[in-house]
Amino acid sequence: MPNPLKYNKKFDELNEEEKKLLEINKKTIADFVEQSSSISDVNYATRNAHAKTYAVAKGTFWIEPDIPESLHPFFDKEKFDLTIRFSNAQLKIKNSKKDIPAYGFAVQIKDENSGLLANYPLVNFPLFPVSSVSTFLKLFTAINRIYMKQWSSLFSMFVQLIKTLPSLLTGDMLRNMLMLIGKRNDFILSFDYYSVGAYRLGDQIIKIKLSPQSVDKNTGRKQKIKDSLTNYLQTHDFTADVMIQICYDLKDQPVNKLNVEWKNSPFIKIGEVRINQDSLLDSRNCTNELLSFNPFESKMFFQPVGKIQKLRDEAYKISLQTRRKINKLLHGKNS
Repeated sequence: MPNPLKYNKKFDELNEEEKKLLEINKKTIADFVEQSSSISDVNYATRNAHAKTYAVAKGTFWIEPDIPESLHPFFDKEKFDLTIRFSNAQLKIKNSKKDIPAYGFAVQIKDENSGLLANYPLVNFPLFPVSSVSTFLKLFTAINRIYMKQWSSLFSMFVQLIKTLPSLLTGDMLRNMLMLIGKRNDFILSFDYYSVGAYRLGDQIIKIKLSPQSVDKNTGRKQKIKDSLTNYLQTHDFTADVMIQICYDLKDQPVNKLNVEWKNSPFIKIGEVRINQDSLLDSRNCTNELLSFNPFESKMFFQPVGKIQKLRDEAYKISLQTRRKINKLLHGKNS
């Protein structure tokens, strides 16, 4: 294989128009979170994405003994402690039996002193449907406003949706959407989970895939997702392979084009995520509900790479800041 491409901060830089649109979007995020308790009919302020928590659990990241030598500085222990949050991507919490199959598997990795090493919010779809930062910001701003019943934003949302069509019509997007439709009723733990965007691993740039071992896709078909997941984790151990791809060439492994899969970069297994039976935490506990999985809180050499990823930094910050403010007013807690 050729030498890995080195990280450059230019991959993350927004232009002036994108910066202005981001400021507008941050305002709508704050407004949405301030109204989120009434939007979702709950007694706390929610996230502005992946609002619905299914479960929170403790886990362990076991490192492969024969990982490439270049990775040894980052994984110098046999195992690392994890906190894992399972969620649904919708902005609004709905008490329904079947949610849209857009699931989150957010992982928080800690060192031996319980200090944060890295946050990885993984999802069960490997691609992102919007390549243009400006289009994404305008679309997300319009969606936030519609949830707040600002119906004048409907036209803007439809315009931006039309602009996303070329990004949606790539072969990789269409193939993965068809696969997701075919798996729409499958058990949440039977899906593969992906970083979608790229991350640093020192000076290297990687993508991450988590692939479960031996999970029956038909588990809990007649139950609510939350019930099937908690029942499974109370009675079964769970193991998933952790694999990475390395960026060697922007043509085959583009950093800022998230609607195509990386090619000519084989997956390398670096370890396993394991959740032992009955390792669930109380997801209704305020501390667990307000856990932050902001990947920009990770150590510098584990942080996200790319322009779409950069947007997450500001979005996570304003969302968490507003949630803490509102929940302190509602419950007298700063968490």
